[in-house]
Amino acid sequence: SVVHNWESEASHFTPDLRVFVAHGPSRPTGDQLLAVAAQADIVVTTYGTATRDVDTLARVDWELVVCDEAQAIKNHHTNAARAVRTLPARQKVALTGTPVENRLAELWAILDAVTPGMLGGITWFRERFATPIEQRNDEDALRGMRQLTGPFVLRRTKADKSLVPD
Repeated sequence: SVVHNWESEASHFTPDLRVFVAHGPSRPTGDQLLAVAAQADIVVTTYGTATRDVDTLARVDWELVVCDEAQAIKNHHTNAARAVRTLPARQKVALTGTPVENRLAELWAILDAVTPGMLGGITWFRERFATPIEQRNDEDALRGMRQLTGPFVLRRTKADKSLVPD
C-alpha cells in the first residue's frame, strides 16, 4: 500500500515527473531494470524488492533515496538494512513514526543506513549512549546523543500544538 501511495502522491504533486514502480513479479530485472530506471525521475520500490534486486540497484548512482517506514531497517543485520546501506546515493532520508520501539540501537541502525558513521560503530554507540541511557538513565549521555542527532532528526509529538488534533 505504501508503494501505491507514493506513486499516487508523486502523480498528484509532481505530475511532470516520470514515476516507475519497481515491484511485483513482472517487474524488469538486471539490465532491463537499469534501462527503465534510467528513464524515470522517481523509482518506487519496497524493501523486499530492493533486497532482491540490490546488486542491480547498487549500479545506479541515486540522487536521493527515501526510506519510508524506516522502522523496517531498525535491525542493522537484516537484508533490508544491508540493501539500503549498499545503495549509492548523494543523499538518503529515513521517514518513520517509530524510530525507537525497544532499544536505542534501532535509532543507530536507521541513522547509520542514511548517514553512515555519524554515530560511530554499533559497539561505540552502545558503550557511549545506549547502555548508559537504557540501564542507568544517564542524563549526560542522553544530552550528548540528542546533541549529535538533533540536526538530523525532525521529531513531532502529539503535544505539538501545530499538529491537527486528529
